[in-house]
Amino acid sequence: MIQKTVLVVDDETDIRESLKDALGDEGYEVVLASNGKEALQLLPGLSRPCAVILDIIMPIMSGTELYEAMQATPTLANIPVLMSTSDPSRVPSQVPVMKKPINLDRLLKVVAGLF
Repeated sequence: MIQKTVLVVDDETDIRESLKDALGDEGYEVVLASNGKEALQLLPGLSRPCAVILDIIMPIMSGTELYEAMQATPTLANIPVLMSTSDPSRVPSQVPVMKKPINLDRLLKVVAGLF
């Protein structure tokens, strides 16, 4: 069986760890980043993630900036992205959104449906 990798990008440690535990329990390999810049540096070295769970509001590089950088990079543009935020109005219209606080059962269903 091929390991499915999910990249979780969030500046809140508790959220990153909770998502890592929940996704890991479902059999995903989970890679964590605390901001968009860190994630952008990690992406080329990862086996292609089946999904990126991306917070919008983060220091250094926001989720929106990371998403735009991914869309501008042919090898990253087709990786499914799920944005998590307390303000869904800031999410690009074509991107699925998970409103914070995150419902883990719903999140797991959405991630499974991304690929």
